[in-house]
Amino acid sequence: MLTSLEFAHLMTAALMLLPLILAVLDEILIRQRHSALWSGVALGVLVFGQFFLSSEILALSAILVVISLVVLVIFGAVFRQDELRRLAPHAAKGLGAGLAVSVVLLAWPVWFALDGPAHLSGLVWKNVAAIGGVRPEGFVSSATYNRGASLYLSLGGYEGTLLGSSAYLGWTFIGVLVAGAAVFWRDKKIWFFGFLLVLCGALSVGPRHGEWVPSQIFDRLPVLQNLIVQRFMAVGFLAAAVLLALMLFHLHERLPDWRGWLGSLVVVGVALSQMVSVFAPELPFTMRPVLLPRWYTTVAPNLPPGRVLLSYPAPFSGIQVAMSWQAVNVMHYSQAGGGGPQGVASRAGSAEPGFRVLTNLGFGVDIAPSAGTPAEFAAVRHALDVWKVTTVVIATNPDAPPLQQGRDPTYAAAFMTGALGRLPTVQAGAWVWNDVQSDTRLPLDLARDTIATCVARAEGRSGRVVANLKAPSCVGLHGIANFGTAVGAS
Repeated sequence: MLTSLEFAHLMTAALMLLPLILAVLDEILIRQRHSALWSGVALGVLVFGQFFLSSEILALSAILVVISLVVLVIFGAVFRQDELRRLAPHAAKGLGAGLAVSVVLLAWPVWFALDGPAHLSGLVWKNVAAIGGVRPEGFVSSATYNRGASLYLSLGGYEGTLLGSSAYLGWTFIGVLVAGAAVFWRDKKIWFFGFLLVLCGALSVGPRHGEWVPSQIFDRLPVLQNLIVQRFMAVGFLAAAVLLALMLFHLHERLPDWRGWLGSLVVVGVALSQMVSVFAPELPFTMRPVLLPRWYTTVAPNLPPGRVLLSYPAPFSGIQVAMSWQAVNVMHYSQAGGGGPQGVASRAGSAEPGFRVLTNLGFGVDIAPSAGTPAEFAAVRHALDVWKVTTVVIATNPDAPPLQQGRDPTYAAAFMTGALGRLPTVQAGAWVWNDVQSDTRLPLDLARDTIATCVARAEGRSGRVVANLKAPSCVGLHGIANFGTAVGAS
């Protein structure tokens, strides 16, 4: 959960349903104290909920469940045939009911995700290094972790240093589990959850140079090729937690007095000591409120239906705070772009050139700002047309952290003035262009340094961002002057 929150990966931080799924499976397969039908219904509903929390966690959990079922059946057929015959009918009925409920509930959502109008095909992420298991190394390995990593982390709200791997148990935890398994080896539940932990650990190991690893079996499987294998340890941690709980239970069973309690504290302290030493220095996380610019609190909630906004900074730029503004406004309007794998240039189609220009305007790292060339203006206008943008909004918010304000709102306002060929209106601390789709005015013809010069004059020495018409008017005047020069020359 901690390493997922570090990267703003809410889908893999929300793990609350996994223990409930495990409990229902335990009821269906082993304990069988309640109705198989209703237990199956509960399983189907939990699977439905997990799909919307994280389809990836659901997929890898399903893989582990299938493998575990095969192992349990083989074990029962070899060593516990009578028990297998007794449990099988109830288990089959419960699993069948769960499968039926989940198929009915998820038929349309799964189709929409895999083949719907906005589905992603092929590899969703092509550049995420999958690393694994027992080293206190981050989601981004030390080999690829560069000076820009902390900047990208801060875009998701995390301002600390890189945390340990989301697959990191620590050798002290592993040592306690091995020792406990050796002492309490007669408990078959310890066998099973030990197997599950080892399986998760093996599957979580990413590619190695010239070495085959189990996770490579997913490389050529549709959909499953997108698994980030380190996340198998989401279930692995659950198996480790159950193992530790079983060992504490047996310890207290043998020593039911104060010695059992003291021994349990010692065992837990030793098991978690290494993990605590890795994660504790960065805790607690600092929480910051979502600060909406004034335009999004006063104007956006009252927009007429059907508005499609291009917000600044555009949510595909790397700074995705505009999506928070949209969420706080209960999705009252649509907006161009988004975060995640759909918010990358390679998926922008014919709008890719404009996508890149707008990304640079909002969040350009080590790149000079777009100068406002005819090609850049044309690319942006085409992108706005493809995305059916009706309103462009460049809002100011001096109270927000710099990384939520965008590269330079004044510069962006001057650039959009040139691209759209007209001045904005200033409204509630924002530059706003309405009726973008119906406007047929041409972009302005500007000298290469016009935008930078106009912005420097408007901001002055203070560099303070104020939503006014100084920079846009300056750009407009230069555009008119260039137009007049061009007409005279012709």
